[in-house]
Amino acid sequence: MSKIRILANDGIDDTGKAMLEAAGFEVVTTHYKADELEEQLKTFDAITVRSATQVRQPLIDACPNLRVIGRGGVGMDNIDVAYARGKGLGVYNTPAASSRSVAELVTGHAFTLMRQLHLANRAMPVTGNTEFAKLKKQCSEGNELLGKTMGIIGFGRIGQEVARIALGLGMKVIASDPFVQKATIVISVHGSDQTISVDIQTSAIADLLTQSDVITIHIPKADKPVIGKEELSILKKGVILINTARGGVFDEDALIEGLNSGQIGGAGLDVFVGEPTPRADILTHPKVSLTPHIGGSTAEAQENVGRELAGLIIDHFSK
Repeated sequence: MSKIRILANDGIDDTGKAMLEAAGFEVVTTHYKADELEEQLKTFDAITVRSATQVRQPLIDACPNLRVIGRGGVGMDNIDVAYARGKGLGVYNTPAASSRSVAELVTGHAFTLMRQLHLANRAMPVTGNTEFAKLKKQCSEGNELLGKTMGIIGFGRIGQEVARIALGLGMKVIASDPFVQKATIVISVHGSDQTISVDIQTSAIADLLTQSDVITIHIPKADKPVIGKEELSILKKGVILINTARGGVFDEDALIEGLNSGQIGGAGLDVFVGEPTPRADILTHPKVSLTPHIGGSTAEAQENVGRELAGLIIDHFSK
């Protein structure tokens, strides 16, 4: 009997690859571009992807041997999930594996914008030795996160992880999610068995928008922006907006308008409309902290993703 063949088209961590190989599977990590993937995938039983590879109906139809699609990460916007499952394929993702990494990036953007780190890092190499005093003054108008309110739209695994960090920093937390009424956030004291539990009751999104000093969004792809021109007027003046979820959950025109007017104090963006070519006025805006879609891209998250995905695939083929 021939080995089950798995194409990890967007790569897989060595730990996950080793697990699959130990279970008797053949794992190929060659990356095939869209125009060559259909032909190559015909000889595989499973494919794993991240966010780069699209697995749509025509590709699924062209590969009758395909039995499993695995997504290393949370959302599955790049996969025709319902269609694949309707044809009997197993479709899996790893929603818990990268939660901490995404939450820490959110916090990093919040610190960066509160303390003007993005401005300092851009300007210091250029004028730091000629305009040091000027830059010092410009970057000294920062704020602390302590006592501020973190608004979390989407209170699933990642949103709750953001809440855990925010509470540990001494922030207030307000969350909104139509599917979650209440969540208990357990904060562990590192190096001991001591824990602290905090119950958070979710609120209406309008309350969150008017009360939050920092707003972060953790929802799947939306039909329309969650924050657009309508919402601008009710945001707390100077609010910081952070998006590590999906490009388009903020209306980018409204975002630029709010940044220019001062209604929005800053934006931390890891995802963009039109990736991989985000619009220039966002990339160059002085009130924007930027990262290139790296929310779940830490060594720890990649290992967790690889291990979880491998386990799901092994379980599927063992049934």
